[in-house]
Amino acid sequence: MTVFSAALAGFLLGGSLIIAIGAQNAFILRQGLIRNHVFVLSLICALSDAILIAAGVAGMGTIVSSSPILISAVTVGGAIFLGIYAIIAFKRALAPAAMVAGNEKRLGLKAAVATCFAFTFLNPHVYLDTVVLLGSLSASYQGSARLAYGAGAVTASFVWFFSLGYGARLLAPLFARPAAWRILDIIIGVVMSLLALSLAVQFFRQF
Repeated sequence: MTVFSAALAGFLLGGSLIIAIGAQNAFILRQGLIRNHVFVLSLICALSDAILIAAGVAGMGTIVSSSPILISAVTVGGAIFLGIYAIIAFKRALAPAAMVAGNEKRLGLKAAVATCFAFTFLNPHVYLDTVVLLGSLSASYQGSARLAYGAGAVTASFVWFFSLGYGARLLAPLFARPAAWRILDIIIGVVMSLLALSLAVQFFRQF
Protein backbone atom coordinates (compact mmCIF):
# COMPACT_ATOMS: atom_id res chain seq x y z
CA MET A 1 0.00 0.00 0.00
CA THR A 2 1.40 3.41 -0.97
CA VAL A 3 2.00 6.26 1.44
CA PHE A 4 -0.62 8.35 -0.39
CA SER A 5 -3.35 5.72 -0.12
CA ALA A 6 -2.55 5.25 3.58
CA ALA A 7 -2.80 9.02 4.17
CA LEU A 8 -6.07 9.15 2.25
CA ALA A 9 -7.49 6.27 4.29
CA GLY A 10 -6.52 8.04 7.52
CA PHE A 11 -8.03 11.32 6.29
CA LEU A 12 -11.35 9.74 5.28
CA LEU A 13 -11.72 7.66 8.44
CA GLY A 14 -10.68 10.52 10.72
CA GLY A 15 -13.08 12.86 8.95
CA SER A 16 -15.99 10.44 9.16
CA LEU A 17 -15.50 10.09 12.91
CA ILE A 18 -15.40 13.80 13.76
CA ILE A 19 -17.97 15.22 11.34
CA ALA A 20 -20.94 13.67 13.17
CA ILE A 21 -22.69 16.23 15.38
CA GLY A 22 -21.33 16.02 18.89
CA ALA A 23 -20.46 18.07 21.93
CA GLN A 24 -17.22 19.45 20.50
CA ASN A 25 -18.76 20.35 17.16
CA ALA A 26 -21.81 22.02 18.72
CA PHE A 27 -19.56 24.15 20.93
CA ILE A 28 -17.25 25.21 18.07
CA LEU A 29 -20.27 25.97 15.86
CA ARG A 30 -21.79 28.24 18.48
CA GLN A 31 -18.50 30.05 19.16
CA GLY A 32 -17.97 30.43 15.42
CA LEU A 33 -21.39 32.02 15.02
CA ILE A 34 -20.65 34.64 17.65
CA ARG A 35 -16.98 34.92 16.51
CA ASN A 36 -15.61 34.18 19.95
CA HIS A 37 -11.98 32.98 20.16
CA VAL A 38 -12.52 30.91 17.00
CA PHE A 39 -8.87 30.40 16.09
CA VAL A 40 -7.76 29.39 19.59
CA LEU A 41 -10.68 27.01 20.15
CA SER A 42 -10.39 25.41 16.71
CA LEU A 43 -6.65 24.97 17.27
CA ILE A 44 -7.22 23.36 20.68
CA CYS A 45 -9.67 20.83 19.23
CA ALA A 46 -7.41 20.00 16.29
CA LEU A 47 -4.25 19.72 18.39
CA SER A 48 -6.06 17.61 21.00
CA ASP A 49 -7.16 15.22 18.26
CA ALA A 50 -3.63 15.19 16.89
CA ILE A 51 -2.17 14.21 20.27
CA LEU A 52 -4.76 11.47 20.83
CA ILE A 53 -4.38 10.12 17.29
CA ALA A 54 -0.60 10.06 17.68
CA ALA A 55 -0.98 8.17 20.95
CA GLY A 56 -3.31 5.68 19.30
CA VAL A 57 -1.03 5.13 16.32
CA ALA A 58 1.88 4.71 18.74
CA GLY A 59 0.03 1.85 20.45
CA MET A 60 -1.89 3.48 23.33
CA GLY A 61 -5.24 2.25 22.02
CA THR A 62 -4.70 -1.21 23.45
CA ILE A 63 -3.73 0.16 26.87
CA VAL A 64 -6.78 2.45 27.18
CA SER A 65 -9.26 -0.18 26.00
CA SER A 66 -7.93 -2.62 28.60
CA SER A 67 -8.40 -0.23 31.55
CA PRO A 68 -12.02 -0.49 32.82
CA ILE A 69 -11.35 1.92 35.70
CA LEU A 70 -10.08 4.67 33.38
CA ILE A 71 -12.97 4.22 30.94
CA SER A 72 -15.54 4.24 33.78
CA ALA A 73 -14.12 7.42 35.33
CA VAL A 74 -14.18 9.29 32.03
CA THR A 75 -17.67 7.97 31.26
CA VAL A 76 -19.18 9.23 34.53
CA GLY A 77 -17.41 12.60 34.30
CA GLY A 78 -18.50 13.05 30.71
CA ALA A 79 -22.14 12.19 31.46
CA ILE A 80 -22.31 14.75 34.29
CA PHE A 81 -20.63 17.50 32.28
CA LEU A 82 -22.78 16.97 29.19
CA GLY A 83 -25.94 16.83 31.31
CA ILE A 84 -25.14 20.18 32.91
CA TYR A 85 -24.38 21.79 29.54
CA ALA A 86 -27.67 20.44 28.15
CA ILE A 87 -29.53 22.21 30.96
CA ILE A 88 -27.67 25.45 30.18
CA ALA A 89 -28.57 25.16 26.49
CA PHE A 90 -32.26 24.59 27.23
CA LYS A 91 -32.20 27.56 29.62
CA ARG A 92 -30.77 29.78 26.86
CA ALA A 93 -33.51 28.59 24.50
CA LEU A 94 -36.13 29.99 26.89
CA ALA A 95 -34.82 33.53 26.34
CA PRO A 96 -34.11 33.85 22.59
CA ALA A 97 -34.28 37.64 22.68
CA ALA A 98 -30.98 37.60 24.54
CA MET A 99 -29.29 35.54 21.84
CA VAL A 100 -29.15 37.89 18.89
CA ALA A 101 -25.60 37.69 17.50
CA GLY A 102 -24.72 41.26 18.43
CA ASN A 103 -25.93 40.82 21.99
CA GLU A 104 -24.71 37.28 22.58
CA LYS A 105 -22.73 36.99 25.79
CA ARG A 106 -19.23 35.77 24.98
CA LEU A 107 -17.12 33.56 27.20
CA GLY A 108 -13.80 34.98 28.30
CA LEU A 109 -10.71 33.29 26.86
CA LYS A 110 -9.98 31.25 30.01
CA ALA A 111 -13.58 30.08 30.37
CA ALA A 112 -13.83 29.26 26.67
CA VAL A 113 -10.59 27.27 26.71
CA ALA A 114 -11.59 25.40 29.88
CA THR A 115 -14.98 24.52 28.38
CA CYS A 116 -13.33 23.40 25.16
CA PHE A 117 -10.93 21.13 27.05
CA ALA A 118 -13.84 19.68 29.02
CA PHE A 119 -15.80 18.89 25.86
CA THR A 120 -12.72 17.27 24.42
CA PHE A 121 -11.31 15.20 27.26
CA LEU A 122 -14.48 14.38 29.26
CA ASN A 123 -16.00 12.64 26.26
CA PRO A 124 -15.13 8.91 26.20
CA HIS A 125 -16.09 8.72 22.53
CA VAL A 126 -13.12 10.97 21.73
CA TYR A 127 -10.79 8.32 23.12
CA LEU A 128 -12.68 5.48 21.47
CA ASP A 129 -12.60 7.21 18.08
CA THR A 130 -9.06 8.56 18.10
CA VAL A 131 -6.96 6.42 20.43
CA VAL A 132 -8.72 3.06 20.23
CA LEU A 133 -10.35 2.88 16.79
CA LEU A 134 -7.90 4.91 14.70
CA GLY A 135 -5.02 3.51 16.72
CA SER A 136 -6.04 -0.11 16.32
CA LEU A 137 -6.66 0.26 12.59
CA SER A 138 -3.21 1.76 12.14
CA ALA A 139 -1.77 -1.64 13.04
CA SER A 140 -2.44 -2.77 9.47
CA TYR A 141 0.12 -0.25 8.19
CA GLN A 142 3.86 -0.42 8.58
CA GLY A 143 6.67 2.14 8.60
CA SER A 144 6.09 5.29 6.59
CA ALA A 145 2.60 4.14 5.58
CA ARG A 146 1.57 4.05 9.24
CA LEU A 147 2.91 7.56 9.80
CA ALA A 148 1.07 8.74 6.69
CA TYR A 149 -2.15 7.16 7.97
CA GLY A 150 -1.85 9.06 11.25
CA ALA A 151 -0.95 12.28 9.44
CA GLY A 152 -4.02 11.91 7.23
CA ALA A 153 -6.30 11.54 10.25
CA VAL A 154 -4.68 14.57 11.94
CA THR A 155 -5.11 16.64 8.76
CA ALA A 156 -8.82 15.77 8.70
CA SER A 157 -9.21 17.17 12.22
CA PHE A 158 -7.49 20.46 11.34
CA VAL A 159 -9.53 20.86 8.15
CA TRP A 160 -12.81 20.09 9.91
CA PHE A 161 -12.51 22.23 13.03
CA PHE A 162 -11.20 25.33 11.24
CA SER A 163 -13.83 24.93 8.51
CA LEU A 164 -16.55 24.59 11.14
CA GLY A 165 -15.33 27.51 13.24
CA TYR A 166 -14.83 29.99 10.41
CA GLY A 167 -17.50 28.58 8.10
CA ALA A 168 -20.12 29.24 10.76
CA ARG A 169 -19.84 32.94 9.88
CA LEU A 170 -21.60 32.23 6.60
CA LEU A 171 -24.67 31.38 8.67
CA ALA A 172 -24.55 34.70 10.55
CA PRO A 173 -27.47 36.29 8.59
CA LEU A 174 -29.68 33.35 9.54
CA PHE A 175 -28.72 33.64 13.20
CA ALA A 176 -29.49 37.36 13.25
CA ARG A 177 -32.97 36.15 14.22
CA PRO A 178 -33.56 35.09 17.85
CA ALA A 179 -35.70 32.14 16.71
CA ALA A 180 -32.69 30.60 14.96
CA TRP A 181 -30.69 30.71 18.20
CA ARG A 182 -33.60 29.07 20.01
CA ILE A 183 -33.65 26.21 17.51
CA LEU A 184 -29.86 25.82 17.68
CA ASP A 185 -29.85 25.69 21.48
CA ILE A 186 -32.72 23.18 21.52
CA ILE A 187 -30.77 20.98 19.10
CA ILE A 188 -27.61 21.37 21.20
CA GLY A 189 -29.56 20.57 24.36
CA VAL A 190 -31.09 17.45 22.81
CA VAL A 191 -27.72 16.25 21.48
CA MET A 192 -26.02 16.82 24.84
CA SER A 193 -28.86 15.08 26.68
CA LEU A 194 -28.71 12.05 24.39
CA LEU A 195 -24.94 11.85 24.72
CA ALA A 196 -25.15 12.11 28.52
CA LEU A 197 -27.88 9.45 28.61
CA SER A 198 -25.90 7.10 26.37
CA LEU A 199 -22.85 7.47 28.62
CA ALA A 200 -24.95 6.80 31.73
CA VAL A 201 -26.45 3.69 30.14
CA GLN A 202 -23.00 2.56 29.07
CA PHE A 203 -21.74 2.95 32.64
CA PHE A 204 -24.61 1.08 34.34
CA ARG A 205 -24.46 -1.78 31.87
CA GLN A 206 -21.22 -2.81 33.55
CA PHE A 207 -23.10 -3.90 36.65
